[in-house]
Amino acid sequence: MLAQATSAALLGIEAFEVRVEADIANGLPHLLIVGLPGAAVQESRERVRAALQNAELPFPMRRVVINLAPADVRKEGPAFDLPIALALLLAQRALPPDSLTSTICVGELALDGELRPVRGAVSIGLLAQAAGARRVIVPPGNAPEVASVAGIDVVAPRSLAESVRFLRGVIALAPVEPPPPVRGPPGPDFAEVKGQAGAKRALEVAAAGGHNLLMTGPPGAGKTMLATRLPGIMPDLLTGEAVEASRVLSATGLPARGLSVRPPFRQPHHTISYAGLIGGGGSPRPGEVSLAHNGVLHLDEFSEFNRTALEALRQPLEDGVVTISRARGSLTFPARFLLIASRNPCLCGYSGDPAHVCICSPALLRRYRDRISGPLLDRIDLRITVPRVPPEDVLRSPGGPSSAAIRARVVRSRQTALERQGSTNARLTAAALRRYCSLDASCESFARHVIGRLSMSGRGFDRLLRVARTIADLSGSRRICEEHLAEAVSYRDDY
Repeated sequence: MLAQATSAALLGIEAFEVRVEADIANGLPHLLIVGLPGAAVQESRERVRAALQNAELPFPMRRVVINLAPADVRKEGPAFDLPIALALLLAQRALPPDSLTSTICVGELALDGELRPVRGAVSIGLLAQAAGARRVIVPPGNAPEVASVAGIDVVAPRSLAESVRFLRGVIALAPVEPPPPVRGPPGPDFAEVKGQAGAKRALEVAAAGGHNLLMTGPPGAGKTMLATRLPGIMPDLLTGEAVEASRVLSATGLPARGLSVRPPFRQPHHTISYAGLIGGGGSPRPGEVSLAHNGVLHLDEFSEFNRTALEALRQPLEDGVVTISRARGSLTFPARFLLIASRNPCLCGYSGDPAHVCICSPALLRRYRDRISGPLLDRIDLRITVPRVPPEDVLRSPGGPSSAAIRARVVRSRQTALERQGSTNARLTAAALRRYCSLDASCESFARHVIGRLSMSGRGFDRLLRVARTIADLSGSRRICEEHLAEAVSYRDDY
């Protein structure tokens, strides 16, 4: 007796279809799983056997072979428990012959038959959408994230027994409704920050144009406090962007309660490993740069991160992707994020601080600054110094614009850029730069002086133009003026 169920597996963050074939034949009782199963898949034999028996469903006491096709791709994880159990029941005529037609099913089984969530549910939903599947059967813990994918019916039984009753037509399970967009609680407000008007403006420009930002300043200047308030002024994600971000989170197994329209905000500790930041491992998984896709990656104590890992940021900062190569092949993860980095000016932290004496020798100071290479700095559009807050600002009440007011300007600027060129200013191509960032004669003269004075590379000047375009959008100007270029130059502080 031969039966088949359709499931899915992850390769990086991409899902691919897996046919679960069950064959029951005469012979000594034995259950064999073939098709390059990993350790967790091999252990499915015991989970499936216990779940079927505890749910009082038949388990074949004969020779059983389970094949996971395609057989040349390794399968990992417990997501095949449910399709294996259903394929066995179908082979025993315990389910209607057409009950699994146009259905993709995934789920881990507890020994009592309860369905537990699995990784990569959003990718599996996207696969079902692309393949034209009629419905997807998933555990309740995965239902909200899969339901956010349009065009498929999502059914979420609580157990194997409930799944069987549903497929037999004994009970009806309504498709899970797409959850409302998740925005999360409001974060800290910029109105609470005392002083630091220049840093606030730089963060506004960074959020409006999607520009990377490096803040350098002494301990206690407020660099981390300012960075953690950035999510409050970021525009909501578009639907496609939100699905992409949720897809990466789902592939790593992080819980999701629906489609979050707030940009991800990741701030890993500076002791993070190369694989943790960039991605990798024996079976490569996304790192923090991919978890921050379409959001913000905040690297505090920037100079203390592993040098090799920091240099690996060059590719995602330039191309928006990370490619992990292994003997079995290469995987590409999305990694288009807004980098917000902060660091001290030296090892003791007080170089250039009028209130403290720096105790670092010139050689030590040079070695500390050399931890960040020139090519990496060249990929950061905005580089500012965040000074210590003056005593008069410390003593006065917080003031300045609120996050809501700044966010309104950022959203308006982003909308202007999207309507004009279909992307943020930070992602303008060379051709788009020539079209949307043309300079008049006085601006060209000023730009020529800036390039010579700062020994600016071609890439550096292109980034300067992108920042100037964002500043012009924030001011409501259709063309780049000299004052916009001058402000953009002020964000090139290399201390």
